[in-house]
Amino acid sequence: MKLLVYSAQDFEIPFLKKANSSRYEVKYIPDALDTNTAIKAVGFEAISIFSGDDACLVVLEKLRDLGVKYITLRSAGYNNIQIKAAKRFGLKVANAPDYSPHAIAEHTVALLLALNRKIHIADRQVRSYNFEQKNLLGFDMLNKTFGIIGTGRIGSVLVQIMNGFGCKILAHDLLPNKKLVERYGVEYVDSEVIYERSDIISINVPLTNKTHYMVSTEAFALMKPEVLLINTARGAIVDTKALIKALDGKKIAGYAADVYEKEKGIFFKDNSAQGIADDPLKTLLAYDNVLITPHQAYVTKEALNNIAEITFENLDSWVKGEPCRNELGYETLVL
Repeated sequence: MKLLVYSAQDFEIPFLKKANSSRYEVKYIPDALDTNTAIKAVGFEAISIFSGDDACLVVLEKLRDLGVKYITLRSAGYNNIQIKAAKRFGLKVANAPDYSPHAIAEHTVALLLALNRKIHIADRQVRSYNFEQKNLLGFDMLNKTFGIIGTGRIGSVLVQIMNGFGCKILAHDLLPNKKLVERYGVEYVDSEVIYERSDIISINVPLTNKTHYMVSTEAFALMKPEVLLINTARGAIVDTKALIKALDGKKIAGYAADVYEKEKGIFFKDNSAQGIADDPLKTLLAYDNVLITPHQAYVTKEALNNIAEITFENLDSWVKGEPCRNELGYETLVL
């Protein structure tokens, strides 16, 4: 089987090559999958894509016509691929759901600590030889109320970490985790209660038709003015326009994210020479109380190794005609 890897980053290729161990013929290209680059898959039975690739209906139809049969995602999220359309075209699709919950959870905490203790501001100041402390006020984590929306694999790890800080933990999930309640005293509540009572809110749910713009103007209106909002899930779970209004109106104290609503064409590339044309993103980046990283939460040695292993494990299952444990089916609903 021949595999084409879209959006291949230089730092991940060694992990993929090691996991492949020469059993498949693989071509790595930096191009993201879209309507223009789908043609590059001619002659390949399988492709691998990342979260920035566009596997919409038109693209999937092109891939089907080119002879592609398998799509293995190097990500847990799959909102960028229309699963129902893929199934209709006879394409098998699998993701990498278990690659490293710790990597994402730990990055979430890194963003929280940096935003709270103004690390990004302090770093900028001292590089200009300004060693004042007047703009660097933060708060202790101890006894703060930490609200988490989504207690799946990543959320569960995050609960453990925040429990270590001595936080009171509120959670919202369609399927409450009894172990988290027993071990860490987690209290499951409605999302509105999370917004109203939390000092810190973390978003850890997938992007679906139900979570799109889940954090809206109405949600911001319920939040404490001193709350910090952290998003390491998907950008479109937070309504960007509503977020900017909330920041302007001092409805929240700060926002940190590893994702953005419209990453395509901006993230995963160096735009320093030409700049960017996305005005909402430029507005967010101008705030001192906003911290954004370039979708890097997964960039750890352990996570990249696991992603690579799962990518080829998915292919192995299909080649051998065995059930693929990560295959996504008709019941999956995504935007």
